[in-house]
Amino acid sequence: MARSTLTLAASVTAALPRIGVTGVGPLSENAAGRFDSALARLEDGRDVVVRMPADESSAADLAAEARALHALTPGVRSLLPFAVPEVVGESGSGAQRVLVVDYLDGYRIDPAHLPKGPGYAPAIGTALAAVHGLPVSIVRTDGLPVRTPEQVRDDVARLLDRADATGRVPDGLMLRWRRAVETDELWRFEAAVVLGGATSSAFLLSDDADGVPHVVGVLDWAGLSVGDPAVDLRWLASAPLAADDVHAGYAAGGDRSPDPLLRERARLYAELEFARWLVHGYDEGESDVVADAVALLDALADGVRGDHIVPDSRADIDDAMALVERVPPTAVTPIDTSIQTDAYDPEAMSLYLAAERDREANAEALAEALASDPVMDADSTDAFDLSGLRDPDEPGATAPIDLDGWTGPRDAPKEPGDDEQPMDDDEEEAARASRAALRRWGVSDEGTRAGTDG
Repeated sequence: MARSTLTLAASVTAALPRIGVTGVGPLSENAAGRFDSALARLEDGRDVVVRMPADESSAADLAAEARALHALTPGVRSLLPFAVPEVVGESGSGAQRVLVVDYLDGYRIDPAHLPKGPGYAPAIGTALAAVHGLPVSIVRTDGLPVRTPEQVRDDVARLLDRADATGRVPDGLMLRWRRAVETDELWRFEAAVVLGGATSSAFLLSDDADGVPHVVGVLDWAGLSVGDPAVDLRWLASAPLAADDVHAGYAAGGDRSPDPLLRERARLYAELEFARWLVHGYDEGESDVVADAVALLDALADGVRGDHIVPDSRADIDDAMALVERVPPTAVTPIDTSIQTDAYDPEAMSLYLAAERDREANAEALAEALASDPVMDADSTDAFDLSGLRDPDEPGATAPIDLDGWTGPRDAPKEPGDDEQPMDDDEEEAARASRAALRRWGVSDEGTRAGTDG
């Protein structure tokens, strides 16, 4: 049962015994029910936020938050272009821990509502780059978690082993993730100070006199550690429209070496939240959580079929047909994702919605292509090997196919002296099937490139 605001006000006096409380009110922190929180006014005029764990499982998170805020010394804070909450007082331990921090004014935007274009998205990306640019010594000095790229990779492999052991992850999805773990270049990144998976709602914004938004504060420091910067960008799977602008602000605001596969790892981490949700359900024996996770995994597997975390350059018939099969005959029914747990990031549950949008776009493109060519035969692509359709100047790479310049056997120019012979029914059918295969390959290839950008 959630604590009342009066109970939380009394807890402030326990953490600050010599300072009185003159007022208290509710505070919504978008913390997924992990903490009981309130906004209190002290007798010296300061506004503070008081938090207590909602249960034993969230007590560790509040303890980690306090530890991280203490690690951010005045010298470290001076390196940041925004404010960070300061610890005003604390008391107790476990589920009775009380943490009081100063109140930072500003507004926040949930990932699903983050708009594209200049303004909010680039500002958040720039602020995140500032966090990742902090010296890693501040984390090592205070004994906070430090993970090398090799350790991060091993952690992912162990999670896959646990998820695979449940027998409930679709084979295609597990193969996709295993292939990513085995791709060496994906894990060649520079470890950095990270928030540990914060979303856009961790950033407080304010508008200047001209109405231009900028980040004035950052909350949610419980995951402060050294690790993969991509973990702090996994939430962009829930904000596909703003992803490009967040990445643009991130690139402009940082001075770190470019990370060419940052987006790919962020996408992988977002997908792996579904695996964590499944493992959590099995570990806790919660059948409803397992059922929810399995439904989400099935929807995700359907949305990424034929795709890879790190795209390769193969252009054989298997890949071509896999891309065609990404367009399903019916849409996946939306799933209730209201169940939440600290072992899983609820923000990532909307990942499959982005996959649905990609699939709908592919379906529309394919429908337009079918409508534009009355002789297309959707069942005639199996008889053709498209593996040879590559750019001769770039061996092994998939090149766009110029459909306008391609002509079937009936339109091919004849050399002098060639005897013109009428085409029999089988030859004419083969020509029609060949044009259908090439056109469908072109549509699927375009849809895949668009879908992997986010």
